[in-house]
Amino acid sequence: MPAAPYPENEAERQKALEQYNLLDTLPEQAFDDITLLAAHVCQTPIALVSLIDHDRQWFKSKVGIDAEETPRAQAFCAHTILEPANVLVVPDARVDPRFADNPFVTGMPEIRFYAGAPLQTPGGQAVGTLCTVDTKPRGLTPEQIQGLQALSRQVVAQMELRRNVKQLSQTLEKLQRTQASLIQTEKMSALGRFVAGIAHEINNPVSFILGNLPHAQSYTEELLELLHLYQAAYPQPKSPVAVKLDDLDLDYIAEDFFKLLNSIKFGAIRIEKIVKSLRTFSNLHEADIKSVQLREHLDNALDLSLSQLQDSLNPFKIEIIKHYQDLPPLVCNIAELNQVLISLISNAMDALQERVEQTPDESSSSDYQPTLTLTTDQATDETGRDFITLTIEDNGIGIELDKQDKIFDPFYSSKPVGKGTGLGLTSSYEIVVKQHQGKLLLNSTPGQGSRFSIWLPTDLPLPD
Repeated sequence: MPAAPYPENEAERQKALEQYNLLDTLPEQAFDDITLLAAHVCQTPIALVSLIDHDRQWFKSKVGIDAEETPRAQAFCAHTILEPANVLVVPDARVDPRFADNPFVTGMPEIRFYAGAPLQTPGGQAVGTLCTVDTKPRGLTPEQIQGLQALSRQVVAQMELRRNVKQLSQTLEKLQRTQASLIQTEKMSALGRFVAGIAHEINNPVSFILGNLPHAQSYTEELLELLHLYQAAYPQPKSPVAVKLDDLDLDYIAEDFFKLLNSIKFGAIRIEKIVKSLRTFSNLHEADIKSVQLREHLDNALDLSLSQLQDSLNPFKIEIIKHYQDLPPLVCNIAELNQVLISLISNAMDALQERVEQTPDESSSSDYQPTLTLTTDQATDETGRDFITLTIEDNGIGIELDKQDKIFDPFYSSKPVGKGTGLGLTSSYEIVVKQHQGKLLLNSTPGQGSRFSIWLPTDLPLPD
């Protein structure tokens, strides 16, 4: 049995077929309706929408047979696509040298009659056929041939419609992502300007406090020393002084005042640290793309998130575990990556809080310890490309399985209404995957926790 030769334009034809993304898809009513009409028009028991792949013909739609596909070498349709402008009619396959010893002729389903109209794309590529088959020798009237050609054009129209709808869907999704990214970028830009201004305003009085605390301590020590000298010189003070001394616990005041000064100092240092983290987070004074050490920025994002938690109405203690490896500097837009780190760490803390607030008969038992694990490392993917990886893992509430596929979609949030905008993870995906050519991966088990892994390539160039 001579197999049909490959068309001269086979590479272009195959590329055109792949662009429709139809191979191995589920049945669709629109195609099935056309196939049924083809069987009625040609009055045959079998009709097929056949797509010719590299080494097989695959049936997008079928009437009268159960097969999903057959080898291309045995396909009548492989001959049909050699002449895209014509309908191939085989009145009796037993006497046609191309098909006489074909196993589908000599065996089941014992094909005798075949008529196939090529599915010719707007670009002129024949990607398959609309064909009709009978187990008895026969022919087609001119009207039936015209009807088969008309229906083949309808198949192509459905293919084009399907592709255009998918492209439109992809375009809408891209627009949604762009809109979400623009909203988030503008929001973060405004926040950055606000933070920079507030940080400056806070920094001045904090610097004043920290600058004057050593003088306050020195003056206090001198005054206490003077007081002790007075006590030594006048061990029996006059009655008003003696009464006042009885009312005061002078030794306690002297001891506690230094503790008070230390508390003020520690509080001011904490404010100073938060201000530094805020200024690092906003990064308005820095170039968009620069070489940075990620560890400092990861710790800053953690400090900011912990400060927010401590100031909340229901603070709780989180165990922080760090597995930091020595990393080379990374070229990136650190202002945008800071957004990602803040978003992912804040989401992790929300998940921990939600599990803490669960009722005792669920997972929030007395031995539950909210834990946040931060890991930095290096890795190489299957293409041999080198990455720096950051992993943010929590043992919080986890994400339900039916929500995990949607988690990066614009305006989608797995949080209760009013607690999430649906922009944080979308923007994070845009920043990591689209802008930094990296990967943002999720692994989550409902009720046990989530792990977000950020993969950032090490070969992004510095701008000129």
